Amino acid sequence: MQIGRRLKLRPPSMDHARIEPVSDPERVDLIAAAIRELVASGAALPPERVLAEGLRVKRHRLRSALELLRGEGHIGQPVVGRPRSVAAPDAGESLISCTNPIEVIEMRMVFEPGLARLAALRASPFEIARIEAAATTGSAEYGAADLAFHMAVAAGSRNSLGIELYALLRRVGTDARVRIGSDDDKICPKRLQQRDAEHRAIAAAIAARDLDGAEHAMRTHLLAVQRRITERLTPGVTAA
Repeated sequence: MQIGRRLKLRPPSMDHARIEPVSDPERVDLIAAAIRELVASGAALPPERVLAEGLRVKRHRLRSALELLRGEGHIGQPVVGRPRSVAAPDAGESLISCTNPIEVIEMRMVFEPGLARLAALRASPFEIARIEAAATTGSAEYGAADLAFHMAVAAGSRNSLGIELYALLRRVGTDARVRIGSDDDKICPKRLQQRDAEHRAIAAAIAARDLDGAEHAMRTHLLAVQRRITERLTPGVTAA
């Protein structure tokens, strides 16, 4: 099920709206909100480079915002323009056709603990505050809130290549052809509380600049995710 209106990204030859800089170029949520307003006005979105310049944000921040919008179901295709990202649509499509949920979580387990470690080392105070705020979701939509937290951790790593690779991995993993279940699946309140507790443990370690703790907390969280995926795919079988 798609959430809200799907935003249509038009070719750069069409007229574009005036793009105003965001008040805080470090905040992915503000960048995403600005993009929503642009499209709600009926304007065509320009190429990624032009959009980043108009909003006065770094390209990797813009891409994190676009991934957040995709995770919410608002954006179906990347911004039209010269592809400079490893997360180009053709790359995602080819990977989606040849992978499965088990492979996705295995790669997340290889990749994300390192991003959490880097975030504990490099994240700014604002980025840490954003990670902490995203760790507790309340009544927020489950999948989008989960993606927002993990994207915030990735952004805190301050590794542009890592952010791009992670964005590609999550785009593959959240595609309906790969992920398990659907947006209509009911989320058990106990499971939501457990997920948020795991996220808070990761956030606390990052805030404490505990590199080993952040890496361990992320790995522990992803092991729990792996167990749930394995149980859904093969009932009665426990993940190794």
